[in-house]
Amino acid sequence: MKRRTSSLIALGVIWLSVPAAAWGTIVELKNGMRLEGSVGKIASMSDDPLKTPTAGAVDNQLIVLVDNDLKRTFVSTYQVQDVQEAAPTPVERIKIDQRVATSGRSVHAVGEGIRVTPWDEYGRRIYSMQTARGPVDVIQGITEITPEWTRVEGLMSDSPYVWDMRIRTSSIPRDKLSEILMRRIDAKDAAQRLQIVRLYLQSERYRDAAAELSALMNDFEDLKKQFGKQYDELIQLSATTLIDEVELRKDTGQHNLAYGMLNKFPGDKVASSTLLKVKSMLTEYQTAYERRDKMFNLLKEHLEAFADPAQKPIVEAAMAEMEAELNINNMDRLGPYLRLSDDPSLKLDEKLALAISGWILGPNSAQENLVVALSVYQARDLVSDYISNRNDVDRRAILEKLKGMEGGAPVYVAKILQFMKPPLGNAEPETASEIPGYYLMRVPGVPGRSDFFYYVQLPQGYDPYRKYPTVMTLHGAGTTAEQQIDWWAGSHSEKAKIRTGQAARNGYIVIAPMWAEEHQFEYNYSAYEHAAVLFSLRHALRHFSIDTDRVYLSGHSMGGDAAWDIGLAHPDLWAGVIPIVAKADKYVARYWENARSVPLYFVGGELDGNKRELNSRDFDRYLTKTNFDTTIVEYRGRGHEHFQDEIQDIFRWMDIHKRNFFPKEYEVVSMRPWDNFFYWLEVNDFPERSLVLPANYPEPKKSPVKITAKVLATNGVLVNSGTGKANIYLTPDIVNFDERMTITYDGRNYGNGVTPSTEVMLEDARTRADRLHPFWAKVDTNDR
Repeated sequence: MKRRTSSLIALGVIWLSVPAAAWGTIVELKNGMRLEGSVGKIASMSDDPLKTPTAGAVDNQLIVLVDNDLKRTFVSTYQVQDVQEAAPTPVERIKIDQRVATSGRSVHAVGEGIRVTPWDEYGRRIYSMQTARGPVDVIQGITEITPEWTRVEGLMSDSPYVWDMRIRTSSIPRDKLSEILMRRIDAKDAAQRLQIVRLYLQSERYRDAAAELSALMNDFEDLKKQFGKQYDELIQLSATTLIDEVELRKDTGQHNLAYGMLNKFPGDKVASSTLLKVKSMLTEYQTAYERRDKMFNLLKEHLEAFADPAQKPIVEAAMAEMEAELNINNMDRLGPYLRLSDDPSLKLDEKLALAISGWILGPNSAQENLVVALSVYQARDLVSDYISNRNDVDRRAILEKLKGMEGGAPVYVAKILQFMKPPLGNAEPETASEIPGYYLMRVPGVPGRSDFFYYVQLPQGYDPYRKYPTVMTLHGAGTTAEQQIDWWAGSHSEKAKIRTGQAARNGYIVIAPMWAEEHQFEYNYSAYEHAAVLFSLRHALRHFSIDTDRVYLSGHSMGGDAAWDIGLAHPDLWAGVIPIVAKADKYVARYWENARSVPLYFVGGELDGNKRELNSRDFDRYLTKTNFDTTIVEYRGRGHEHFQDEIQDIFRWMDIHKRNFFPKEYEVVSMRPWDNFFYWLEVNDFPERSLVLPANYPEPKKSPVKITAKVLATNGVLVNSGTGKANIYLTPDIVNFDERMTITYDGRNYGNGVTPSTEVMLEDARTRADRLHPFWAKVDTNDR
């Protein structure tokens, strides 16, 4: 847990009589993650993490285990950057008296949850689960509460179960947690009341800690002098937390919300330095709005002075668009124009050119030639029409127009694609909701089958001029796409008129395809299921402003199985894959090497049947070999459930993972004909010895086709695949088109006469829908 160390030291008086310390070992990973807990090593994920290793076994223990009492996290020793022994942080532990079951049936596996009642005021609930013997009800009680985790145990009953599970303390509703704590302590005992203050403080619930300390001082007059300063510091910590929230909303593009929070910022007992920061942030917003107004006035002034009758209609159209759509997310495009607007050496048409070209191509490509600027402005609309048009004849006509325009050159079209709004952003959804930004979308399906559908939730303040990180989430058996949206984005608050979950806070788009057939209870590894996910992704890319380098695939249960398989089958599409309570089967075992190309974050429960044993073969591959960025999280005493507890750590992991679409070298495998596109390479005609369809799986004598690709320092690429033919796509990130290049595929050279093509670029943007990384040229090995 993140700690405000200096603030906690300042509140040292409150730490009197604090119980045992928390873990002091910090493991820093190469991907930027930090893990804290008790550290050990194991040789295999099938090993018992609690068992002491035998003599001589340590040498092959390449899996690092970090246990923080809530969960165990497993990573590869090859991914560890540093291990630090830090001073342990004191942690409050509050015991709750319960009649704990010490005899009876021991819970060795937790079946799928049927019903879990809410916590009552005594910290008890009923957990109903499905077992081989039928439904079972277990009475559970909270027996220990810490800032990070809460211990839940089976209680005495007519049919007791011995069960020790851990949940994140923050998963207990705040009001209910307070009620449970207040029933546990003697309200007339100041020392016990201070326990609750310390617990809230260490949980970073500063407002709750301040409220409890205030109530304590009101009940014990003699404590006001002793704890008055600590109360003020808690108010300051609460204000600092609010500042952090404002900065998060600002950084994620939720400017109206951030600005409103700043205007309503509480000032009572808040340090002057904090209030100065609030004032500075308000001034920053005000400066931005004044800068925008200045741009408006300059554009109006320059337009009125512009007199060329032939060009003025187009200039007026461009100016009207900027006036209508210029905002805090895109006004940096006019930065060069604003900076040079009063330069006497620039002519009027050159200034207007800077504005228009910057608006279309971005600030780094703004130029002073008005003819070019107007050409790219007109080309932008044609580009949008092309990639959104499904008629071949119409597209050919558009392409002919672009070929006759300077703005239709590949160097300009690439920038147009990067900075344009989604081409179908104004299309009507299948259905809209009363919840802002929540839509059901229809996707044309595969021939002969019905259309696909997906739900999408846009973040508050969504702006098509801003690129958003995105989660694609796949539901499990018996759950729905709507529930997946709620899991990630939170429920909708009628009072606040916003969703309150982590995707909403962090400014993520959430997409939930309705990917499975009705009454489907297991993932089938089929082309249809892949299409349901990938077609939905491409449809969303055409309709919404998505950062294609930050798309994360996740799923629960059966959906987790799908996410694992689809993530390995198409590793170039994802910044990371998060399978939750997933199991490895079929192609996952054959595609394990592809996990080197995509970060993986698994979440599961210690008691989820034999899931760890089923997955151990593939987990061991990821954790005992080099160059795998894999994290496996296992909650103690938990089974097959949704693991909402983990969502904040998942977002921390996603925030530090971004896709590298142009690796210098990669190696992948495939066994299905639709798993054939990897980064800039599309392979076809798989050899029969490598082709296995899901209906025929397994075919033990067949092995995956291995594809290796490398970008050469000598201006070329080298590909070996063993397939019949391929399309190799090129960009300036891969080769220099102005120099001689070598394109070698399975020993043959195809590098002669390769030049950038607007047609190739537009077809790629139309079909793949990745406007951030369009391909410039195509080498078809079948043509040579």
